[in-house]
Amino acid sequence: MEPHAFDLVIRNAHIATATDVFDADIGIRDGKIVALAQSLASGAEEIDAAGRWVLPGGVDAHCHLSQPMNDGSVLADDFFTGTRSAACGGTTTVIPFAVQKKGGTLEQAITDYHAVSDGEACIDYAFHIIVADATPHTVEFELPGLIERGYTSIKLYMTYDDLKLDDRQILDVLAIARREGAMSMIHAENTDCIAWLTDRLLAKGLTAPRFHGLSRPNVVEREATHRAISLGEFLDTPILIVHVSSEEATDQIRQAQSRGLSVYAETCPQYLFLTAADLDRPGFHGAMCICSPPPRDATSQQAIWEGLANGTFQVFSSDHAPFNYNDPKGKKVGGEHGNFTHVPNGIPGIETRLPLLFSEGVMTGRIDINKFVAVTATDPAKIYGLYPRKGTICIGADADIVIWDASTNITIKNENLHHNVDYTPYEGRPLHAWPAVTLCRGVPVYQDGQFTGRAGYGAFLRCERPTPAKPKPNFGKSTPWLDIL
Repeated sequence: MEPHAFDLVIRNAHIATATDVFDADIGIRDGKIVALAQSLASGAEEIDAAGRWVLPGGVDAHCHLSQPMNDGSVLADDFFTGTRSAACGGTTTVIPFAVQKKGGTLEQAITDYHAVSDGEACIDYAFHIIVADATPHTVEFELPGLIERGYTSIKLYMTYDDLKLDDRQILDVLAIARREGAMSMIHAENTDCIAWLTDRLLAKGLTAPRFHGLSRPNVVEREATHRAISLGEFLDTPILIVHVSSEEATDQIRQAQSRGLSVYAETCPQYLFLTAADLDRPGFHGAMCICSPPPRDATSQQAIWEGLANGTFQVFSSDHAPFNYNDPKGKKVGGEHGNFTHVPNGIPGIETRLPLLFSEGVMTGRIDINKFVAVTATDPAKIYGLYPRKGTICIGADADIVIWDASTNITIKNENLHHNVDYTPYEGRPLHAWPAVTLCRGVPVYQDGQFTGRAGYGAFLRCERPTPAKPKPNFGKSTPWLDIL
């Protein structure tokens, strides 16, 4: 008997990449895409896509799994449950965070994170580095070595007492990122404005969840976004502003891009599908939607949709930060009637990220299918040094592929999701699209409504230095202070 030409053939695929739409069969061998053609030879296994959309597996470039917290709270999802949920929503690669502790080293953060992830993940994964203690040893010695080893993206915070850096410390890190060709991600909120407002709210007894949003108004994000852009411009190094929520911050980013600056931006489902009114749900239920920056108003929602369509945003991530609601180590760590400052920041969304955007973006015409692929897979893979292995359907890429059912009618119910969280903020929302099959390196990890993967299948990914992180040649000739870097 003749051996089969392929391990798996996906037939009758209606394929979309970030730039093209075409019909073909997909031949997969040893976990890689090795053929795209009409009427391929047989595979040992075959799947008939039957003309449905066939897209690259999603790359969720911002999620939190098994991350240690400093307030007594505990994330509900570890690397198994979090990546299981991701797979069932069409995501095949995740990039969570290895967090440096104050007084600790980056090397210890990486070691600790491998200890909780290796052998647990169901899909492939890489790490961003969070620099929380920008000592000379951390910046000048540890960072270059880790970038060389494939940890090529660095997250910096402008707020949160246990994570924030001041502007000078941010410059120290950006200078190393520029020299070494790394990508810097910045959480942009003005920490002093937030603290000043929060103290006054608490002094007046205004402690309910809805006051979380009032403590972080648009101007707090706008100012910090402008400052982050200015710091990146000052050192001529690319930056990416994470989880952008407001019209005003979006305008700052768009203006910087129009001036030719290397400024990238990310947004998330909560800024398309939640508003400030969700923080005012009855009782303490508004705590379910506390995240930072907070959900805004309908005007900002529209600005975020427009930013996705016009290219202001290159990345659409979940910012999955899963805390159980009915849990003294979750949203109620400060007590069932605690004030908003004690509620852990973050909401779940790793499984619903892609179905929400496909159903409410592609199927309503707000964005086209190519833009969907770009912001959910291709551009994150490029920006974080995983392309073309991840984020596209092409010869030589990993066979990370999702066949979409875009003719379904379902309602989001937490009981049907695969995370380890006791709620979803999108409960009851109707959708018209959901993955039918998710393949990670050619192996089905979700099929026919069932999780079919296993812990330990996911592989750790070494990231290359991303092309967008290379500084402009000879820029220092017009800015002589850069010559000393």
